[in-house]
Amino acid sequence: MDQREPPPSSAHRRRIALDERTCRMICPIASAMVGVCLTGIGLLHVTITMRARQTIADDLLSVDALLFLIATLSSYFALRVQGTRRLHWLERIADATFIVAMLLLTAACFIITYALNR
Repeated sequence: MDQREPPPSSAHRRRIALDERTCRMICPIASAMVGVCLTGIGLLHVTITMRARQTIADDLLSVDALLFLIATLSSYFALRVQGTRRLHWLERIADATFIVAMLLLTAACFIITYALNR
């Protein structure tokens, strides 16, 4: 008796394709956002030096860069794995860290704007 798994349904194949498209979208965007965070840190340090004012924004941007890196790596590895279970797990990590990182970046922007306008 043959105990092979049944072929995946068309709905299941569409979900896998959707997850792969999400990962393909998150990976380059998140890696570009790491560069945005680093640029922001550099500009903030120049401004701090000129105005002699400290903010927590550069620390937030550093944490943010790490979160974007986690999103980038998890989406990259999700594209490289063979199992759908692992793909979904890594895709969820990429989604969650990307959203948290975007929220943190927005908060850092508000702090930078407030600190520079004082």
